[in-house]
Amino acid sequence: MTAPNQPRIDCHVHVFDPQRFPYAPDAWYVPNPAETGTPDLLGQVLDAHGVAHALIVGPNSGYGLDNRCLLDTLQRGAGRYKGVAVVRNDASRAELQDLQAAGVVGVAFNVALLGLDFYSDIGPLLQRLRDLGMWAQVQVQGDQLASLRPLLQDSGARLLFDHCGRPDPGQGVGQAGFAALLALAETQRAVVKLSSLSKCSAQPFPHRDAWPYVAALVQAYTPQALVWASDWPFLRAPERIDYGLVLQLMETLLPDAAARQAVYWDTPRRLFGFDA
Repeated sequence: MTAPNQPRIDCHVHVFDPQRFPYAPDAWYVPNPAETGTPDLLGQVLDAHGVAHALIVGPNSGYGLDNRCLLDTLQRGAGRYKGVAVVRNDASRAELQDLQAAGVVGVAFNVALLGLDFYSDIGPLLQRLRDLGMWAQVQVQGDQLASLRPLLQDSGARLLFDHCGRPDPGQGVGQAGFAALLALAETQRAVVKLSSLSKCSAQPFPHRDAWPYVAALVQAYTPQALVWASDWPFLRAPERIDYGLVLQLMETLLPDAAARQAVYWDTPRRLFGFDA
């Protein structure tokens, strides 16, 4: 088990504060009260589990293109947080620079939700992200990455993949989408979040059918290009999820202390610019 004082960075959380920042009227999904993780509650959860920093991802749920809650939390966090924003596919360089100055390190592309066709025109946006040194955070599922890989690879952008690439739990590590994810390790511009095993599992916790995907990612990417994330506050979860159990499971899957140090701290701190 990880020592209680081992530093950690959680690389995928969301914040929702509907009292201060009402949800968009056309939001794809509105979190219920049990899923509403406010900035204050996020800080308390991180403190309770010894997590020093977090990468806050702007959600399509609740807010869509409205990044006000994210930006407010980054400002209030005074360096504790970095952000990933949701923007239009034609977002300008100036817009991206403004976000970057506020602590945003990347842009989210939720292909798993919106589909491949929605992102057919993102070539110029990827190039702007490349030029600014920002991340293209991509959430795919199944075999979507097999189709998207040429565009992402040719863009030259830094690539950050959510939730182990969300492979189909029944198709194994050789399935086309996951094979494409493993191959992208060779670019040395791709990073994968070891997170949300429930999204690539057909079994209840501890999601043993997803363990081979984690093992394959550790072998292909090494801990120097892997980060850990909780996915708190666990939107639309298929079953109850507890932060402590998620953390404990990843420690089981990464028994080597040096690997945990890299995935929990050294790698995300280096990649996303967190201060000591």
